[in-house]
Formats: sequence, C-alpha cells, structure tokens
Amino acid sequence: MDLFETIRAPMVRLSLTLFRKGSQAIPSDHKGIFATLFFIIFSTVTGVGIVVPLLPIYAHDLGATGFYVAMIFGSFSISRVFLLPYFGRMSDQKGRKPFILFGLISYTLISIAFIFSDTVEGLIFIRFIQGAGSAMIMPVVQAYVGEITPKGSEGYAMGLFNLSMFLSMSLGPLMGGVIQDLWSMDAAFVSMGLLSFIGVLLCVWLLPPLSEERLRSGHQALQIPWALVVRDKELLGLFSFRYAYTACIGAIWSFLPLFGAQMFGQSGARIGLLVTLGVFISGILQLPMGYLADRISRQAMVVFGGIIATAGMVWIYFAASFFDLLAAVSLFGVGGGIAMPAITALAVVNGEQKKAMGSVMAILTVAHSLGMLTGSMAAGLAMDFFSLRLAFPVSGLVMALGTGVFAFLHFSRCFHRS
Repeated sequence: MDLFETIRAPMVRLSLTLFRKGSQAIPSDHKGIFATLFFIIFSTVTGVGIVVPLLPIYAHDLGATGFYVAMIFGSFSISRVFLLPYFGRMSDQKGRKPFILFGLISYTLISIAFIFSDTVEGLIFIRFIQGAGSAMIMPVVQAYVGEITPKGSEGYAMGLFNLSMFLSMSLGPLMGGVIQDLWSMDAAFVSMGLLSFIGVLLCVWLLPPLSEERLRSGHQALQIPWALVVRDKELLGLFSFRYAYTACIGAIWSFLPLFGAQMFGQSGARIGLLVTLGVFISGILQLPMGYLADRISRQAMVVFGGIIATAGMVWIYFAASFFDLLAAVSLFGVGGGIAMPAITALAVVNGEQKKAMGSVMAILTVAHSLGMLTGSMAAGLAMDFFSLRLAFPVSGLVMALGTGVFAFLHFSRCFHRS
C-alpha cells in the first residue's frame, strides 16, 4: 500500500495541474521557447518517422541483403557518432539556434535527395548525410531544454519534452504506411521534406536571437573526453542504458517491418502500426513517469523499465501471430516509458554539474547512435547467418546487459558513499 500511495499521489497532483492550469503546466519561465522547441522536434521527427518503416522494404526491393539494410540505418548513426561531440561542444560555446537551423535545412534538402536515389549505395550515402544533420539538432535542442528547466523539475520537464519525440516517432511510421498504400514512396519523402521545412520556419520566426540565448549555463566551453565517460560512473551508467535501449529500437525499426511482412503477410499500414505502437505507448507515459521521476528514485525507475523492455524483446521471438507482435512491442514501449524520463533527468543534472549541457547531451546521443548502429548491424548478421526471428532475443540480451551495467554502477556508487 505504501508503494501504491507513493505512485498514486503524484499522479493525482499532475492531473489536477494539467486540468486547472493549462499552459502553466510547462515547467519553465521560458514557455514560448519550450513550446517552440517541442513543435520543432515534433514536426521534424514525424517527417523522418514517415519513411522509417518504408526504407527496409524499399531497400529489400532494390536487392539489399540483411547487412545492407542494416547499413542504411547504421550509416545514419556512424556520422552522428563522430559529429555529435563536436556539435554539442560547439553549441556550448557558440549558441544553440544556428546549429538547430542548419540541421533543419539539411533535413529538408535530404528529403529531395531520397526521391532521386535508386540504388542501395545511394540510400546509404543519403542516410550518412542525414545523420550529420541530426547531430546538429537533437543534442542541441535537448541542451536548450535542459538550460531553461528549473532545478528539481528535470524529470517532469524532460518527460514533457520527450513526449514530442515519442509521439512524433509513433505518428510518423503510421502515416508512412498509409501514405505508401494510398499514393507512393515518393509521396512519403515529400511529406518528410514539408514537415522539416515547417521546423525551419518555427526556428527562424519563434526562437529568440543568439544574443538572448544565454539563459542559465552560460555556455561553458568544456570538452568531455571519452576517458571522463569511463571514470564518471554516473555518466557511464547513463551511456550504457541508453545504448542498450536504442540497440533494441534499431533492431525493431530495421527488421520488425520485414518480420511482419514475411512471417505474417501484413500490409504497409499494419506494419506502420506495429512500429508505431511501442513508441506511442512510451510517449504517453513520458509525462506521468517524468513527474514521478522528480518524486521517487530515478535509478530504480531505470532498472525497472529496463527489465520490462527486455521481456518485450524476448517475447517477439515467441510470437505466433500479428497480435503477439503487438503485445510484445507494447511491453517494450512500457519499459521505455518508465525508464527514459528518468534517464534524461539524470543527464540534465549531470550536465548542470559539469556546466556543459550540450556536451553531456551529445554523449548521451552518441550512445543512442551507437545503439542504433550496432543494434541494426547485429540483428542483420543474425538474420543472414541464423534466422530473422533470432535477431530479437539477441537484442533482448543487449538490453539486459545494459540494465545490469547501470544497476551495478549505481549500487556500487551507493556502497562507496555509505
């Protein structure tokens, strides 16, 4: 009963806040900036998500093997791995808006390039360039949000902001499947370009000029080398969990569409629903779990969410029907919904302590990119050498290891402190 009351009371207070106060529910004195960043990410990620469930099938139709399908997704992550620390550090020094703007412009232009690409190698190259654009957007926007977040509200603020990413990631694949069924693959690429261009307009018109950006951290110029990640147990734990969780997403996005199409003969719309459902469930949990993360142990939420996500990945292996797949990805989504607000809140606190919000967010996004790269690559190799079905329990093992590393580092820190 004590645990139930611990969870119930904050949820009741959150519901009353949202119902009675409206816009005051945004946890920042810079509500206009927060809302602008929210809708920039929502429009941009929705556009990218439109083509996510279509790329594996498109590449497979061009003759791509499992390895090349993985490379189409992995090339996006390769460029991010190398460029994220640079852009994160530079945004700490130079400001946020220029990097966000140039990244959004590159996304708009890349959508046109997709239309004219008719080879697997071309898709790999375009995705590589798209990864560079993403490196200018995601960690910089997250750092901006972290700077305008009041202390003590990190979980709620990042949960609310994560809502934009998770809902757009869930809406995009569903829209992509419907657009392909009604029109064509090129129509999906055009839709991605239009939504990215909306992000450009929001950035230009609604974000304040560079001179007004220095809101809290002062944009300290601190480079965080990899040696510090290894020495800093808290940052290493965050890195490990984010890597493992995204490795599972890489496997789901890269190969669950193929699995659903080949094993169960599903249409584009139903495959879009399959990819969408887990992300949508994670999205709707971001706000209540973020609110809860400011009131109970964030580390415990991460471990609990990791265990649930692991179970979801293993369930895919035993799926005997399309509805089993829906249940499995839903369970994975619940795990992510519990863990991710706590992870991002811990990252904001870590960035504040180091006075290098952009660099810390970049490190966390590097973990995201490495996970997406190696997760899709490992799943592709499992498909080529064993079976497509085996790709998912392999990813579940990675999720279990990432959760274990996080828990070990957390409890070892607590032991040394005591």
